[in-house]
Amino acid sequence: MYRTDRCGDLRAGDEGRVVTLCGWVQRIRELGGMVFIDLRDRYGITQLVFSRDIDNELCDRAVELGREFVISVSGRVTLRSNRNSQMPTGDVEIVVSDLEILNRSETPPFTVEDDTDGGDDLRMRYRYLDLRRPSVMQKIMLRHKMAREVRNYMDSNDFIEVETPVLYKSTPEGARDYVVPSRIHKGEFYALPQSPQTLKQLLMVAGFDRYYQIVRCFRDEDLRADRQPEFTQIDCELSFVTRDEIFTVFEGLARHLFTTILGREIERPFRRMPYSEAVSRYGTDKPDLRFGMPITEITDLVKGIGFQVFDNAGYTGAIVAPLCGNYSRKQIDELTGWVRRPQIGASGLIYIKSGSDGSVKSPVGKYFNDESLLHIAAEAGATGDDLTLIVSGDRDSALRALGELRLEMGRRLGLRDSDSFAPLWVVDFPLLEWDGDDGRYYAMHHPFTTPLEEDRHLLSDNPGKVRANAYDLVINGVEIGGGSLRIYDQDLQRELFSALGYSREQAEREFGFLMNAFRYGAPPHGGIAFGFDRWTALMGGGESIRDFIAFPKNNSARDVMIDSPSPLSDDQLAELSLRLRD
Repeated sequence: MYRTDRCGDLRAGDEGRVVTLCGWVQRIRELGGMVFIDLRDRYGITQLVFSRDIDNELCDRAVELGREFVISVSGRVTLRSNRNSQMPTGDVEIVVSDLEILNRSETPPFTVEDDTDGGDDLRMRYRYLDLRRPSVMQKIMLRHKMAREVRNYMDSNDFIEVETPVLYKSTPEGARDYVVPSRIHKGEFYALPQSPQTLKQLLMVAGFDRYYQIVRCFRDEDLRADRQPEFTQIDCELSFVTRDEIFTVFEGLARHLFTTILGREIERPFRRMPYSEAVSRYGTDKPDLRFGMPITEITDLVKGIGFQVFDNAGYTGAIVAPLCGNYSRKQIDELTGWVRRPQIGASGLIYIKSGSDGSVKSPVGKYFNDESLLHIAAEAGATGDDLTLIVSGDRDSALRALGELRLEMGRRLGLRDSDSFAPLWVVDFPLLEWDGDDGRYYAMHHPFTTPLEEDRHLLSDNPGKVRANAYDLVINGVEIGGGSLRIYDQDLQRELFSALGYSREQAEREFGFLMNAFRYGAPPHGGIAFGFDRWTALMGGGESIRDFIAFPKNNSARDVMIDSPSPLSDDQLAELSLRLRD
């Protein structure tokens, strides 16, 4: 045996035992005639003690060790005189009697500790060292626990885990595909799946009733904190279910994860909010409901007074920052600069300060008297000592800017409590969205989503007004998952393909396999796909999913550790019948 115990195992009750530990040297301290070493493995840290009074030569060998050396030590467990309550093993130490160097290490490019001195690029280049850090290792362990509990819950609810192909077919909807050339079929390509959408529908046609899969998916799109070119979904599909039944099942999954992972209870049923309300009240289809500060439209209140910014705008809205009526001009100017940033897109910011004594102050005071300003602020929800923040512009841009400003003010005021969770279902999304550049409609989710029955008659004459039987699970402003009830009727599927601009021949060419399956008794079905990386990051209190993935790509979709993507040799290109073009 290399070891009798692990570095996080030993406690005061082990006093007197002779043990053997293995691990990495984290820190060395020489104090007088003693050498102290912190030995680390996945399970924790144990303090080792070398005494010159016991073995001078062993102390000399200990001093020569370096950080990240892999060693094996044997010795007796003793109680520490200066116990460390911050460490689970802080009551004990090992008085070492034998030391073996299993492998040496060069000086690492950064310290392998929670508070490392390595920047993001350096840590990603040496990710195998970064993963040794306890804080990072805990994130990967959290991911493991999440996957385990997902499987436990799904198995207990009669779901069957089925693997689907990774080498798949390119489809015209969605983001760009990653493609793989075929050596055998010259000039033809596989695509890596963006989602197993059509495959899980085929499993419903096959009669599997309840399917799930923790599956890798791939999208060639621009990256940000919550996106990676390859990511993981909890992919789910059910037959003979209504939307309410789907909500019940997956609220149960959410509750199970919060209970088993965080020891937290969350209330059910989750709140439901139409897409139109989410956008108009919170400026986004994934509202953070841990705090209030909703958007109020005040367009009619401020038009026609002579202030051109309001008069020329198609929309004017406001949010109220509570107890911020004492904000200085410098603070407001800083906020104005913040909303003018390109990623926010507002042209400016108007404010109204409401005092508890009934006073009011605003840069548009020469256009509105005090009574009008107080009325506008009150309509937006302000009382004494509040700050009303106003944005004008076209409706979509102004709402988006107000939504971002609301989140920023929530952060600045400490209202976005990381220990609080506010789940909701956003429902009744638009079925289609218009692309002015292409001059056609695209499916907001995917082209297999059913319209609401009461809107189906609009599909041929006014498709932009059709609402979808689609839904997203949102927690704390993060879209955790999305799904819909699926089309299982050939006629309705052809009608939607037509609204999307597909000819009958094109639809048959791209999706004929699915349409053919519908001819053989497709059941009513629906499902959802959860972003496993996002959900894990949310549970771990992280800002980026990258921290919860063992070997992530950077913001340029590059793995800097193994230098991927990389060129192919001329021989490889020739074997695939490919030629590169400038």
